Amino acid sequence: MKNLFTILATVISLTIGFAQDGPAFGFKAGLNYNGNGNYIESIQDNVENPDRNIGFHAGFFGKFGNALYFRPELVFTSTKSDYDSGKFNMQKLDAPLLIGVKLVGPLSVFGGPSLQYILSSKFNDNSSKNIDKDLTVGVNFGAAINFNKFAIDLRYERGLNKNEASFLGNNGIDVSDRIDTRANQLILSFSAVF
Repeated sequence: MKNLFTILATVISLTIGFAQDGPAFGFKAGLNYNGNGNYIESIQDNVENPDRNIGFHAGFFGKFGNALYFRPELVFTSTKSDYDSGKFNMQKLDAPLLIGVKLVGPLSVFGGPSLQYILSSKFNDNSSKNIDKDLTVGVNFGAAINFNKFAIDLRYERGLNKNEASFLGNNGIDVSDRIDTRANQLILSFSAVF
């Protein structure tokens, strides 16, 4: 709880410090090219790397500042990873807290931490029995091209906290197979200011 208050205080102070041109708010949506971590099969002690897959995201953002800006976002994200043993689907809320710098013309770069809250996860048709942590931290960095009220950005996201999910098998039988739920993805977003 103390960390949450520290994060909120930092966000408020950055918002006040960067609010040069007045705030802007908008909507964003796009595609993710992602893969979660390894699938560890307990019976044979096999480890499988995921095949990357396409997911999607949609949400809202605020932007405070101009040449140097602060951009908090709240985004619903759906990801999929394919393994030889099945498919892993996860839905989460992401809250990136990005600091950006306008470089030349419409080009800017940005980066910062991303708070991630896992809403649900399934492996094949089996719901998650246990996830180590519902709330984790990742990092985002990328570049954007801005066209007045519209923008396109491409970023890389990586989950930092080790976080595994275990699953119940068919008919509620306990299975000790697990998946590393950390995101590792490229994110292409289209955004528009209200």
